[in-house]
Amino acid sequence: MNRNVLLLEPNYKNKFPPIALMKLATYFRLRGDNVVFYKGDLTEFVINEITSDCVDKLNQMDNSINWKLRANHIAKYIKYRKKSDLDKIGIEDSDFAILLYPWIEHFKNYYHKKEYLNHPRWDWVGVTTLFTFYWDITIETILFAKTMVKDVKNLMVGGVLASIQPKEIEEATGIKPHCGTLHTPYKDIDTDNPYIIDELPLDYSILDEIDYVYVDSAAYFSYATRGCIRKCPFCAVPILEPKYQPYLPLKERVERTKRLYGDKQNLLLMDNNVLASKELPQIIEDICSCGFTPKAKYIEPNQYKIAVRNLRLGMNDRAYIRKCWKLLKEINEMKSLNESERTRIYALREQYGLLHPETCTKKALTETYKDFATFFEKKYSRQKGRLRYVDFNQGVDARLFTDERVSLLSKIAVRPLRIAFDNIKTETAYTKALNLSVEYGFKDFSNYLLYNFDDKPVDLYHRLRVNVDLCEKLNVSIYSFPMKYHPIRDEHSHDRDYIGIHWNRKYIRAVQAILNATKGKVGRGLSFFEKAFGHDEEEYMELLIMPETFLLFRLFFEHLGYTQKWREAMHELSDEEKKELYPIIFKNDFNNIEELTSNEKFRYILRFYKNYRADIANHESDLYKLKKRFDEQNKY
Repeated sequence: MNRNVLLLEPNYKNKFPPIALMKLATYFRLRGDNVVFYKGDLTEFVINEITSDCVDKLNQMDNSINWKLRANHIAKYIKYRKKSDLDKIGIEDSDFAILLYPWIEHFKNYYHKKEYLNHPRWDWVGVTTLFTFYWDITIETILFAKTMVKDVKNLMVGGVLASIQPKEIEEATGIKPHCGTLHTPYKDIDTDNPYIIDELPLDYSILDEIDYVYVDSAAYFSYATRGCIRKCPFCAVPILEPKYQPYLPLKERVERTKRLYGDKQNLLLMDNNVLASKELPQIIEDICSCGFTPKAKYIEPNQYKIAVRNLRLGMNDRAYIRKCWKLLKEINEMKSLNESERTRIYALREQYGLLHPETCTKKALTETYKDFATFFEKKYSRQKGRLRYVDFNQGVDARLFTDERVSLLSKIAVRPLRIAFDNIKTETAYTKALNLSVEYGFKDFSNYLLYNFDDKPVDLYHRLRVNVDLCEKLNVSIYSFPMKYHPIRDEHSHDRDYIGIHWNRKYIRAVQAILNATKGKVGRGLSFFEKAFGHDEEEYMELLIMPETFLLFRLFFEHLGYTQKWREAMHELSDEEKKELYPIIFKNDFNNIEELTSNEKFRYILRFYKNYRADIANHESDLYKLKKRFDEQNKY
């Protein structure tokens, strides 16, 4: 018997789609099961399910009214129990209103009395997990999943957090999670499972089931290797992928994805240390055979044609009905259409109930395919093509760069080339790797710069400066992304409050304030870098202790003279006074300045640390008016 399978991703913000759930979706579809993916508000999920049942019941009793069009009002009434929402449903429009009202009340009470907890409908539920600091929302999702599954033995929790802190998750939820990847046929799901789930292709269709949009969803996601030869103390990879696998065939998975879901522009590889592989020549050959050579161009396939074809094949009706509706809405708004064409599209959508996602049906979409096909062919035939890129998203190891390896990398369309620069001790290897890459034609680079681990604050400045200077020297582009370290175990692993041994709260907030102005990245441009982070290490350290709002609104407070007054007061301090005042500043708590010290000289300085943002946002304040005038004078 086919199972109802629910795959859940907690509603945190993340860049990449849940690859493990996409593999599980493929597995369960191969078994003939009904699969649903959800990421969003858990309360809304329950309400939507109950609303769907309510709509089905109303249609059974009176199908002369399209109750799906009124689903939003039904959902609101179920959730809020307001008479105004009940009135908007329009039950009185039905000749059977007297019979329908009790059913509306039934489903409302079914939700508020939590009767649905007594009737779980899912045979198997899977929950993925990510970063440890997403602890609260992850635990909430697991506990929710327990109420959704018929038997908790068929609830599987896996992923990064689950593998790093399995005991903590079991203590908090009663569920023993799966650790690591699904490399062997996982018999806990099905005793007759013949598949290695980790090696199954991804089911990209589930991404169209939800409203959440992943930044990099329009790419092939894959691995060419697994694991890493390093054992960095800040990294979770040795726990998640303890055994290094030097080669995973890539071509077949990419080609299957292309056949089923259409070609993708870019190839995003999640390998943790691809250069460590002795099979690198074969990996590069695989990537080339997939069409990712330098200057290769991507022509987007006809998405509507693929979606309707997959609808006909019954691959994922829930996803492809939603996708078709979105594509029809987009085509209706195309600027290249004349008024006659736009009117015809709208009329067809109206005639077949394709104007609203609630009334969009598989039958209507397949029957009208030929009517819309011409418009989509017109849209997709006008492409000039876009360059394709390969992204080793987790970075490559600078210590493993050789002429042979970089020569191999130059055969594929890598952009950007991400070279790890997590520690100042690797500077020599890093600069050598960058110079060697430039010799082989690479121009675009990127890296994450770990800070707040065992480094000193000045180390971050030095690494950023190395990148900025290399940009000028080599005439290349390097985007640096400073990344704050969070422990994966023990205290503060469930929040973002960890402070490294050489850091303090003020320094952390200062770096974040500076990065707020640079949008989280530091690129090419010496003058911009020196303004943001200082001309030298001494000026950088001064910025770290500067009042936060002076950093956020740098030019404005310099214009007012506040920054200079603060600087002059700080320069008047003796070394002994600094030793007394700095620990107060390092705590970064200036709510009750009078209680922090009785020293009037210190109090004068600490008043500069007031949070001026409230005044700047207050339309009645003098500071708001000054800021507005300043912005107007400096528009151009």
